[in-house]
Amino acid sequence: MDTRNLEKSTSGSPAASASNALNMMWSFGLNRNLPVVNMASDDRKVVLYVSAHTGVLYDYETNKQQLLQGHCNSISCICVSNDKRWVAIADQGKNPTIVIWDAQNTVPVQTFFDPHKDGVLAMTLSNDSKYLATLSASQPQELCIWDWTSPENNLLHTLQLDDDIPLQTHVSFRPDNNHILVSNSERQVVFYSWESGELLYDVPSLTDKDFNRTVGNYCQSVFIRNVIRAFTATSAGNIVVWDNKGKDKRGLPLKKALKIVRVQEKAITYLTTVGKFNNIDAGPINSISFASNLSKIVDLERNEYPRDATIHGDAFVIPNFTVSTTLAQIAHIVSDGSRVEILLKGHDTAINALATHPLEPRLAIGSNSGILELWNYNTKQILRSRIFDKPALIQCITFDPKGAFIACGFTNGIVRIMNAITLEDLPQAIFKYSKDSISHVCFSHDCKYLATADDDFAVSVYQSQLRNDDEPWVYLGRQRAHYKTIKGLMFGIALDTNFPRLISIGKDRVLVEYDLTKSTKDDLQILSSDRIEQSAVPTCITWYPPITKENFLLLANDQFKLKLYNSTTKMCRKTLLGPTYGSPLQKMEILLQDSASEHHYLAFITNDKVGLQIVPIDGNPHRTMTLMAHPGRVVNMACSCDGQYIFTSGGSDSTVFMWKTNIEALEAAVHLGGEGMIPFYNLMDGGRDGELFAELENYFYYAQIRTQGIDTMESRKVSTKVVLRQIPYIMRALGFYPTEQEIDDMINEVKFSQYIETGKFVEEIDLETLIKLYINHRPAFGIPPDRLNQVFQTLGIEKNGQFAINRGELLKLLQSKGEHITESELAECLGTLLGYSDIGGSLETASYYPTENGETLLEEQLSEDISANTFADQVLGFPLNAEQDETVTK
Repeated sequence: MDTRNLEKSTSGSPAASASNALNMMWSFGLNRNLPVVNMASDDRKVVLYVSAHTGVLYDYETNKQQLLQGHCNSISCICVSNDKRWVAIADQGKNPTIVIWDAQNTVPVQTFFDPHKDGVLAMTLSNDSKYLATLSASQPQELCIWDWTSPENNLLHTLQLDDDIPLQTHVSFRPDNNHILVSNSERQVVFYSWESGELLYDVPSLTDKDFNRTVGNYCQSVFIRNVIRAFTATSAGNIVVWDNKGKDKRGLPLKKALKIVRVQEKAITYLTTVGKFNNIDAGPINSISFASNLSKIVDLERNEYPRDATIHGDAFVIPNFTVSTTLAQIAHIVSDGSRVEILLKGHDTAINALATHPLEPRLAIGSNSGILELWNYNTKQILRSRIFDKPALIQCITFDPKGAFIACGFTNGIVRIMNAITLEDLPQAIFKYSKDSISHVCFSHDCKYLATADDDFAVSVYQSQLRNDDEPWVYLGRQRAHYKTIKGLMFGIALDTNFPRLISIGKDRVLVEYDLTKSTKDDLQILSSDRIEQSAVPTCITWYPPITKENFLLLANDQFKLKLYNSTTKMCRKTLLGPTYGSPLQKMEILLQDSASEHHYLAFITNDKVGLQIVPIDGNPHRTMTLMAHPGRVVNMACSCDGQYIFTSGGSDSTVFMWKTNIEALEAAVHLGGEGMIPFYNLMDGGRDGELFAELENYFYYAQIRTQGIDTMESRKVSTKVVLRQIPYIMRALGFYPTEQEIDDMINEVKFSQYIETGKFVEEIDLETLIKLYINHRPAFGIPPDRLNQVFQTLGIEKNGQFAINRGELLKLLQSKGEHITESELAECLGTLLGYSDIGGSLETASYYPTENGETLLEEQLSEDISANTFADQVLGFPLNAEQDETVTK
């Protein structure tokens, strides 16, 4: 069991993570399924709750947060010591951890790595804080007892429960005896004892027939100090009282159900051992937590405490407490006076919509519960909120460039345009021209147009009528220009005029520009439609900052590439290796910076991370950094108007995180990665001194020989450059086989690299530029062997357990699908691969003489039905029985 202290402390202080380019500063929202703990004492008013993979200590008097970070998975449980000094936080998932914090100093003091295979489902601290008990999240379930304060062996006992025992979801120690515990699932209560030195357990039975009463599902089980009995709350409003019935031969105390006490009609959702309170109007309660013991003398004559349920009706003196509800609210109850104060209102459904004000520190958050909130993210105070009638689920929102309006798209296809201050609808500004969810919404730079995209692959445009107060916005038109999901929608500015341009990109690999000047009522015109990818699928798009004389569109795709396209010709001008952090980019945005800044910066999100990239982009991985943003999936991102903050929403975790950018740290990381070509050498197998680099040098100089002619007798001219037409041959020699389109992109990238500045084409390429070209264009992770199997499963017919394609059909597909290839070119390729044609063929001799009996040889060499294994072995020349994690160079 791997246990060690956590090396880095992360709190709400920016200085705590000064070395990071992004630092979490604030959490909006909470996990409503986990309890909220009242950490209040005489000198501070604090509650502890969970947001996604982060614990939050929230001081509700000063409105400050301290963030307890260190988990990569969603937090599954928390527990706090009796004196509120120690906080234990655990998660579920891959590589789970338990982190124990000193709550006073917000410092992690102990960490357990991989405490259970799939993480921790429930845990508790003993009354004296010495021991920690954890229940695993997988079956067969394990109970572990940890002496977490011990510097040596922390794990004292491990007990595996029988497979037929349901997953226990709650566990607690007996307050006056650390060697006795109780746990429960919905249908089973289990008692444990390790008084004899061995951890043993007892599973008492209880059915509805035992007391002729409905028991209900078990909620929580607890002990009371100095009482041997235990108590379990149920969903039927009952309390089950458990008593001892002796010991077995091992010395294990055995339990039995003594009685069932009816407490209330509704389900008991949380059980603690202090008391009961009524009239808390914040939704169904799922946790209760009391402050530390009263430190002042209570004047029983002058108080407003509620009365207890006895005949005398004495004052019911209890500490102040907090409750959390299933509506994601935290309420603080002052016992003396029965005052209820709502400390926090979160969202109880997924948060998909985020937008920042273009001029002021305001953040708009919209969720599937139909709640739209407007926050001041500097003061961390909510300015305005609005609740829409169901089933109005908010999917996307945006501010107009002047900050006067907010446009909101809903899952039912409705689009609303509202006042950005009051959140009230503008007159006649509720539109319903789509039956599907609105996925994108954006304003033009001059606020004259609003565009939306929906899940029906259509784009709709609305036009502003500034002089018409009765109808300030009208519907212009709608166009279904895509046949797959739209991944990006944005306005730009025409180069020669100030007129807006509208562009969309879809998973169909089509880039569409709309002609707003010629569009009329109910007729949205298309200016151009270009297929910009062959196999890669675009994931997001944005405008490249104006750091060059050429105007570019920046696109990311699912092959971890970033591509620059000329915004007018739609020609691919540059292909670059993008961030390779587990998943492709899902959204990106250029941070607004001061004009004096040397660089620009690109903020982006992947499936679960948020990151920064220095612009201009060159493929250097050290110019990029990422952090785990949300443990599940990051669904949206927004950047502040000054570029100081990035906001991410986690969708189903109902949380929005606020990140502070630290550009100095990002710039420092670039220098640590090496200057010049060093980062690119390191991306090659073996680096600068490796075999691949040596081969590349040899191919580079051999390409010079090929240019001058292999058989020439003239004196050789040694140069540091080769002509551009040699690029594809060098790439293929290195094991990278680009398509003809990719070859054109590579050659054009170099050829036009200086055309804007000098007006001349580049005809030659040097070795360093060639290395960068190779690093940026080759597949980021190679091609997995299983890819060929997938192709044959798609195109072939299953025979004898394998998918196969008829030989004639395969040859037909090779000529008719994808890039054009003639019959003679195909014959030459297959002849070379099968070994009956000269190596190199017409590429070396500039002519090809087909074999007279080529068709007969092809039939002899290839089976009539070709499977993936046959094609790989006979044609390509490599086996497919390698491990799945190995890659075959494209």
